[in-house]
Amino acid sequence: MPESLTSPLPPPTRRRHPEESGSLTPAQAFDALYASCAPALVRQTYLLTGRRELAREAVEQAFQLAWQRWPEVARDRDPGGWVRAMAYECALSPWHQFRPRHRHPDPPPADPADRALLDALLALPPSYRRTLVLYDGVGLDLPETAAETEASTPAAAGRLSRAREAVAARVPELADPAVLHRRLERLAATERLAPAKATAVRACGERRNVFWTRSAIAFTCTIIGATTLTLRTAPTHYEPPVAPAQAVEGVPPPPAMGPLSREAQALRAKLRRAAARGPERLVPDAR
Repeated sequence: MPESLTSPLPPPTRRRHPEESGSLTPAQAFDALYASCAPALVRQTYLLTGRRELAREAVEQAFQLAWQRWPEVARDRDPGGWVRAMAYECALSPWHQFRPRHRHPDPPPADPADRALLDALLALPPSYRRTLVLYDGVGLDLPETAAETEASTPAAAGRLSRAREAVAARVPELADPAVLHRRLERLAATERLAPAKATAVRACGERRNVFWTRSAIAFTCTIIGATTLTLRTAPTHYEPPVAPAQAVEGVPPPPAMGPLSREAQALRAKLRRAAARGPERLVPDAR
């Protein structure tokens, strides 16, 4: 029989005493968390997306992120809830619609009743769908659902109520929350959604961590090199730019050399007479 949609999550991980730290290695603790959470988490994520491969991918990414941050996750009050929140965030990311492999819908469930329930779920807004799956599928109480969806308790209650009404409007027999819970479990259990092995997820997470570390180092070196080159080639004082040459218009042409006209000759004679007799001029005395 397939595992239940609400298979129990491990209890919150407490900080170990130094004498107990050798009981489980980090890899063994991660593998135990993965074995207890991943199967149910893949089925829950399928209810959010209606896509089988996307559900597996979201869960694997969440566990890879958990392995990269394992000291933080291991000390968390609820490691299973931490991974679940990351998986839901990855699954509901709006960027998936731009990926070619996720543009076409998956084949629907064979059972018409399951198909109707899945269509009703996918017709809900993502926040309503997530609230409904957490409360009626996983079995969290209202404060826990509100905390995981980053909403207030009244807001989570309103989303849950409207989500139930929308599902009941499309599938009337699901108006009873108990019936809805059983149908959600059955829909998730009918899909064969086996997650990858824990060792493969850890290895992929380590490779991704190495890739991003090397990318960060390369980017930092590029910034340092660009800064050094700029400091060596930048001018030390301001040099005003040289304006480009432009044609100057409106300047009269220079006068050509040649004989004076009659008007110019008359003006010259007049000026010479005025310079000799005029009262406004001072003529030096010859001594």
